[in-house]
Amino acid sequence: MKVLVVGGGGREHALAWKIGLSPRVQQVFVAPGNAGTAIDATNVDIAATDKPAIIAFAKSNQIDLVVVGPEAPLVDGLVDDLEEAGILTFGPSAEAAELEGSKVFCKNLLHTANIPTAGFQAFRRGEDASRYIKDRYPEPSEPVPVVVKADGLAAGKGVIVCDSREEALDAIERICGDREFGDAGNELIIEEKLIGQEASVLAITDGETIVTLPAAQDHKPAYDGDKGPNTGGMGAYCPTPIVDEEMMQKVEEEVLVPIVHAMKRARKPFKGVLYAGLMLTPAGPKVLEFNVRFGDPECQPLLMRLKTDLFDILEAAANGKLSELEPLEWDDRPSLCVVMASEGYPASYEKGRVITGLEAADAIEDVKVFHAGTTMDGGKVVNDGGRVLGVTAMGDNINLAKLQAYKAVKEIRWQGAWCRKDISDKAR
Repeated sequence: MKVLVVGGGGREHALAWKIGLSPRVQQVFVAPGNAGTAIDATNVDIAATDKPAIIAFAKSNQIDLVVVGPEAPLVDGLVDDLEEAGILTFGPSAEAAELEGSKVFCKNLLHTANIPTAGFQAFRRGEDASRYIKDRYPEPSEPVPVVVKADGLAAGKGVIVCDSREEALDAIERICGDREFGDAGNELIIEEKLIGQEASVLAITDGETIVTLPAAQDHKPAYDGDKGPNTGGMGAYCPTPIVDEEMMQKVEEEVLVPIVHAMKRARKPFKGVLYAGLMLTPAGPKVLEFNVRFGDPECQPLLMRLKTDLFDILEAAANGKLSELEPLEWDDRPSLCVVMASEGYPASYEKGRVITGLEAADAIEDVKVFHAGTTMDGGKVVNDGGRVLGVTAMGDNINLAKLQAYKAVKEIRWQGAWCRKDISDKAR
């Protein structure tokens, strides 16, 4: 079998690596890939958004399965076009991907399906959103516990958590006035700020059967102690003790099953990865957002632990045969991913800085360094994005997994490299 993975981040490196371990898979291509996928697979110089070129490549190379990694090509309808061309593809249709592509659509669907989530208001104009804040919180000094979200895709950065009126009005201005997130800010949502710990529960579905994966915990804020601006994710670990069996059953019954049914009723049947971003509140789990693909960096520790053949899972989902699959097998050991980022991320950063120590890090037991924002320049690996590497490790317990991951991090160097030092500390 030949597989094409679409995308070039850490998630796609992890997918290509794991799919390549299948005895059924002869070759894995990645479009466009990065310096890491060039080692574990074969890179193809095609942008993830270049639909005609991806379809032409899949046809001419007789690709048996296409796996679409990032959200942008999913929302843009790449799966629809590939399937129309007769190419088996794993991922949701453009209509189903609206679950991530529009927060307004998602929140309205959650409300209609009676799935627990924060109360919200949607706005098309910044002036109306600002007036809402001023009317609801007339005292400038009073707390304003809200979250302001750009409606569309913003690479995980279009969510601004606020505690004061000044912060809320500034967030509205950034989204609607400054257009910091471009067209993603054509609409925005203001929702109540939920209190609790966050968890990520991912499931693979073919629209009928749902296979839930072990819960993970992402670290969105840039700095230690969950301080600083939101990022695409600075690290994750799996499993997370805050989601026990009872909580997982509650998530399946109150979130995952209802959303699959709701999408079917909306005539947007969902197949692919359903990623529920949850806040575990005193009143129970509530949905913060849905993503329609493997999380990055959650994908990396999840796939490190997966023992079942990933190709078998994705092929079964794409063919609507998940019900025929045996229960998934997992390594009992926890895993942890530490994201190493470029200086300045999540704001502007310099590219082209030479990275050293990768081989020494990869040589450490139970460690795999997944590349995200890297490329080759003159035979050397250089940084080419904000989140550059996902240093992932396993251990007999979460403390040992953390020890291995940070031992590998210490081996890697480039000018301005940094990471959070507290990934998984919440698990203690």
